[in-house]
Amino acid sequence: MRDLKIPQQRHPEKAHRPDNVQPKKPDWIRVKAPTSKGYFETHKIMRENRLVTVCEEAGCPNAGECWSQGHATMMIMGDICTRGCTFCNIATGRPDALDAFEPGRVAHAVEKLGLNHVVITSVDRDDLEDGGAEHFAQTIRAVRHRSPDTTIEILTPDFIRCGPEALETVVEARPDVFNHNLETVPGLYPEVRPGARYFHSLRLLQRVKELDPSMFTKSGIMVGLGEDAQAVRQVMDDMRAADVDFLTIGQYLQPTPKHHAVASFVHPDEFKAYEKAAYGKGFLMVSATPLTRSSYHAGDDFARLRENRMRKLGLGA
Repeated sequence: MRDLKIPQQRHPEKAHRPDNVQPKKPDWIRVKAPTSKGYFETHKIMRENRLVTVCEEAGCPNAGECWSQGHATMMIMGDICTRGCTFCNIATGRPDALDAFEPGRVAHAVEKLGLNHVVITSVDRDDLEDGGAEHFAQTIRAVRHRSPDTTIEILTPDFIRCGPEALETVVEARPDVFNHNLETVPGLYPEVRPGARYFHSLRLLQRVKELDPSMFTKSGIMVGLGEDAQAVRQVMDDMRAADVDFLTIGQYLQPTPKHHAVASFVHPDEFKAYEKAAYGKGFLMVSATPLTRSSYHAGDDFARLRENRMRKLGLGA
């Protein structure tokens, strides 16, 4: 697997776009380059199992910290997406055929890393009739078989071109957390997430709860794309109406000059205000910081999520 990818080759679909100036990052979102032994051991396990990680593909700023602790977010179904979202660093194009042995390799890596909690995500696969739902289910079952005590969090596509059975297939495999990110406020969808539909994504999350009321649901957005605080709070209300349990809010970071421009760097104090507002609206768990990403500290957050539900039900921690 290639470890180095040249942006001009990686994003030919973005080559026609004008360059957007990449502003200097403020001190509060700067991170150190990875140098620890744990980081390189995790990297070795990923390469040995020929696995793709969203940490690398999306250029996550937290990769050094997470990999040093043996945590990596597995990205199944390849490294080529059928969508062309303007914020995303994953390549767009025609994906390869699914690898039938991938679920087993993911399960082997989870076992070897000794993970208590694993996050599994994927590219969008609009080329598949079920959007990759059965592949998700097979991966969940494979991890359960080899690591029965590991809790599983999935971050799925929207299955927008699929019948209702696609979502049902994934939910029936019983992940512990079902995550699907709304990514941004609805007014920015045409320019940020043109292949998706805001209310379809909301309905997907609501449907998960209808299929399995006990399953935790999670969603997240980026800020700094040009939204305003009122729109962010409306998204919170929409998520709560869909019974979403866990909200993540993080700062958008522009991968290359060809991607959507950073409109602003949101101050940490504003993130704290979003966190306070979200808890006030009834979320069981909220992570809102500049460096928050869907899978950042996901295991610790899941433990707190369960504790918060128990307290809400009056059953203690």
